[in-house]
Amino acid sequence: MSGILVDTCVWSVSLRGNSEAETFAAQQLARLVDDNQVKIIGAIRQELLSGYTDKSRYEALRQKLKHFPNEPVIDSDYEAAAEYSNFCRSKGIQGSHTDFLICAVAIRAEFKIYTTDKDYDHYAKHLPIMLFEKT
Repeated sequence: MSGILVDTCVWSVSLRGNSEAETFAAQQLARLVDDNQVKIIGAIRQELLSGYTDKSRYEALRQKLKHFPNEPVIDSDYEAAAEYSNFCRSKGIQGSHTDFLICAVAIRAEFKIYTTDKDYDHYAKHLPIMLFEKT
């Protein structure tokens, strides 16, 4: 299987697209969409949609995201996420439950992770995740 699991932070900056870095992220994401590489899980979709209190903007984003079906999250992903969290914490690395769920799905499905969150650099030192290299 191949694909790029796009983290919430990349979606967020791509949707804003105001600064040079945000515009770059949006262009990079557009290329991945064009190449049919973008993957999303329900937890990321929920985080994205939770950021909109304006009903019309929420609905517009919800409609755009419908283009990307959720990748399945299976029971063993939740167990692996907990294991990864516990292991990283034993190494002094903290992370969110969603971050470790993203890692678990990416490892199982052999997806790369596209993120701007520097925490993933720390996770990658201890977990077999593959980070998407921005070009």
